[in-house]
Amino acid sequence: MAAPPPRRYVGQHYWAKPLPGFGDPRARLLLVGLAPAAHGGNRTGRMFTGDRSGDWLFDALHHASFASQPTSTHAGDGLELNDAYITAAIRCAPPDNKPTPTEIAACEPYLLRELRLLSRVRVVVGLGRIGWQAYLNARRALGTPPLRPVPKFGHGALARFDDGIALIASYHPSQQNTFTGKLTRPMLRGVFQTARRILDA
Repeated sequence: MAAPPPRRYVGQHYWAKPLPGFGDPRARLLLVGLAPAAHGGNRTGRMFTGDRSGDWLFDALHHASFASQPTSTHAGDGLELNDAYITAAIRCAPPDNKPTPTEIAACEPYLLRELRLLSRVRVVVGLGRIGWQAYLNARRALGTPPLRPVPKFGHGALARFDDGIALIASYHPSQQNTFTGKLTRPMLRGVFQTARRILDA
C-alpha cells in the first residue's frame, strides 16, 4: 500500500506494488539499481520514471544512444531503451529508502530469473553499492566463478569476468548524490560512454 502522497501528487493513482524490470529483451547492457523510488517508480509503475534520479539516468543513457529520449515522466511517454535493460535489487519502495537484507534476499530470485533470460548481456552497470553487490551476489548464486580479489565498489571501477562480462560501478543518481555534487552529469555520462566503448569494441 502506498503512503499518502505529497501535495504535488495528490489525486494520482499509485502503482504501489512490485516493479518488473524493463527494456530491450536482447540488451547487451544491463543496469542494476537499488529499488523503486517512493514517488517515482512506485507511483508510475516503471523504474526510474517520474523522478529526478530518472532524469539524470535517462539523460546519460540518451547521451550514449541507449535511450530514445533524455527524460521520462510516465510509463506511456514513448521512452524506448536501445540495447539496454533496467532492473533493481529490490522490487518495492523500501521504507526510508533503506532496504533490509531480508528484502534483498526475497527479491533476488527475480534478478536471477532476469539474468538467465538476458543471455546477450556483456556490460553491467551497478548503480550504487547495493546494485553492484546485488549483481556480484547473483553471479555467485548462478554458479559463475568469482573474481579474486573481489571487485571493490567505487565510481568508475571496472571489473572484467572470464565469461566476457564487464561490470562498471556508478554512484547512484539519487538526490543525495546529485545535490551534493558527489555525482555530476559528466561523471554519470562517462559511465555509459565507457559501456558504449566496450560494446562497440
